[in-house]
Amino acid sequence: MATIKDVARLAEVSTATVSRVLNGNGYVHLETKERVAKAIQQLNYRPNDVARSLYKGRSKMIALFVPDIMNPFFPELARAVEDMAKQHEYTFVLCNTDDDPEKEIAYIEALKQKSLDGIVVVSSTMSGAYMKDFDLPVIALDRILHKDLSSVTVNNKEGALQAVEYLKEIGCKRIAHIAGPEHVSNAKQRLNGYLDAVKQEDWFKYSYVEQGEYHFEEAKQATQRLLEKHPEIDGLFVANDLMGVGALKAAEALGIRVPEDLSIIAFDGITLGETTTPTLTTMAQPIYKIGARAAEMLIHQIEQIEQEKQDEEFKVTLVERDSTRNRREIHDNN
Repeated sequence: MATIKDVARLAEVSTATVSRVLNGNGYVHLETKERVAKAIQQLNYRPNDVARSLYKGRSKMIALFVPDIMNPFFPELARAVEDMAKQHEYTFVLCNTDDDPEKEIAYIEALKQKSLDGIVVVSSTMSGAYMKDFDLPVIALDRILHKDLSSVTVNNKEGALQAVEYLKEIGCKRIAHIAGPEHVSNAKQRLNGYLDAVKQEDWFKYSYVEQGEYHFEEAKQATQRLLEKHPEIDGLFVANDLMGVGALKAAEALGIRVPEDLSIIAFDGITLGETTTPTLTTMAQPIYKIGARAAEMLIHQIEQIEQEKQDEEFKVTLVERDSTRNRREIHDNN
């Protein structure tokens, strides 16, 4: 693949002159313009490739886009990306997008002006097709954006299935679900894992599923609606830990004892779950590992000419805490 230096060498000019010709900035003699144009045509060199070659290896800057910096999952993820960036001597930029497409695009356009080298992106709203055609390396993290974009995720569906089977194992007879946003891939996968585990049960009702939108307050309200409508529920799988805390608060507000009357298990493994009362049982993601791996993959793409698509999936791990009944005690009582 030709570089701007190749164009300059063939046209017998400086790289700065080639840049001026391409960008229409500054005076360049007509004869020189024609030589540069001929060299570009001969080398089949594209202007947008030139723009990248002008800064490649100079800016050493990557960005992480997250939808909600108030969710403790994302600062933990950001720390891993930042550490990996520093290890490879890259500058790190954190962008909180609020899942606002206009804000996401504004960030991208601003960072392009700063010669950004690549993006690790967590988004519920950004168009995968748009990112696929973006003129920078992109790694999708935590969720799938497009089938042609490299990604780092976890086994959401299997982890959700394991969570529900665990609730069954500790004696729960009526298990409900507080789901994440319907349009987010990992929320869909966790919902499907839950449904695979319960839809054949004679007690299952689709009204056992409520939307919590991955937010604390929405999950608290959804849990209250669910438990008021279905007091028979004794097990609850919540699609992320932040919503799990909301579910704990809803149970407390309703006078429902956790775990004596209701066992709650969530998904993520953020440190917040260790500070609640009771502490939160969860399907823990290897948060640091997936963040570091996404950054590592991005830097590799930036520094390599060939950019092959990669998809890596990590496994989640059950972490038992106080929000679910103790399996040993149940076994002893039996």
